[in-house]
Amino acid sequence: IGNGAKIYAQVYVGENTTIGERTVLHPGVKIYHDCTIGNDVTIHAGAVLGSDGFGFAPQQNGTYNKVPQLGNVVIEDHVEIGANTCIDRATMGSTLIKKGVKIDNLVQIAHNVEVGENTAIAAQTGVSGSTKIGKNCLIGGQVGVAGHISIADKTIVTAQSGVTKTVRKEGQILGGTPASPNSEYLKRNALLRQLPDLLKRLDS
Repeated sequence: IGNGAKIYAQVYVGENTTIGERTVLHPGVKIYHDCTIGNDVTIHAGAVLGSDGFGFAPQQNGTYNKVPQLGNVVIEDHVEIGANTCIDRATMGSTLIKKGVKIDNLVQIAHNVEVGENTAIAAQTGVSGSTKIGKNCLIGGQVGVAGHISIADKTIVTAQSGVTKTVRKEGQILGGTPASPNSEYLKRNALLRQLPDLLKRLDS
């Protein structure tokens, strides 16, 4: 535990976990074993870091065998993590939150995800396993991100969107499900609102 760190009541820090200098763990934070938390990190109440990733292998008889989650979580410097957010440990390797990232309350980050520098993620967003989010991205509230894809740097995803495919072009604004350039999404929405009137005209 580094110099100047503040650890409040009911915090749990697991074996072989490192807490950096001036890092603040608010009440009820739980950090499992073998994780690394950098300097000047703030983790708010009830957040859980290093819980098992959602890894289960379906069997022929309909049951599931648990896949061992052997990796860890690495949080770099100057990160802030909101209350009741969960960041799962990697199956192998590390779930990685790079420096300067800001994560809101009630966000789920799955195993082996990588979040690039200075990206901000709003509340109730879920990021599926092994996805890589670039740097300086803005992810709105209640966004769902599919697994095993990449999102380019400086991407903006508007609230309640679903990103289902890799985003290769930097700096796009995406909206809707499946997410597409926001101008296209807004046009589609405008047309959908006109459908009742168009149906009346067809019926007449």
